[in-house]
Amino acid sequence: MQKHKCGWCIGDPLYEAYHDNEWGTPLHDEQLLFEFLVLETFQAGLSWITILRKRDNFRIAFDNFDYKRIANYSEAKKQELLQNAGIIRNKLKVNSAITNAQLFMKIQEEFGSFDTYIWSFVDGKPIKNSWKHHKDCPANTEISDKISKDLKKRGFKFVGSTVIYAFMQAIGMVNDHTVECFRYNQV
Repeated sequence: MQKHKCGWCIGDPLYEAYHDNEWGTPLHDEQLLFEFLVLETFQAGLSWITILRKRDNFRIAFDNFDYKRIANYSEAKKQELLQNAGIIRNKLKVNSAITNAQLFMKIQEEFGSFDTYIWSFVDGKPIKNSWKHHKDCPANTEISDKISKDLKKRGFKFVGSTVIYAFMQAIGMVNDHTVECFRYNQV
């Protein structure tokens, strides 16, 4: 018997694997939080499947999302990234990854971890929604608006409310699996 899944992932094995194994699972690992933040910022204006297909290339190009290394990237490294056809070659987004890495560490200094900071917006517990259809899910919420505003105030780039809501979904701050999805009660 086939498991019922959220409609947005059906039909692409990579999308389905991401849905089945990662999306919506509460995440508290600093490096993985940074990875998703970078990937979501690169996704702005593009489809998530485009980013997923390039994810391994991003991991290689961005030193496995080691934010301490990324924060210190040289001009030569930036140029190398902009020549890398395996990732999204957008100068503003490449620069934002570097800036955001520096600011990510400032948040760690202030709050003890980025995890503590980001999860404080939901009191450390995932918000469990009850969508019947994946198209019922909003693109942003009051909480994503608040996080976006706070990150922008701190200097982060490409962190609009829609990007932040997608980040919240990816790292499990919000459970937007549809109620009939097999993952709904797992995460």
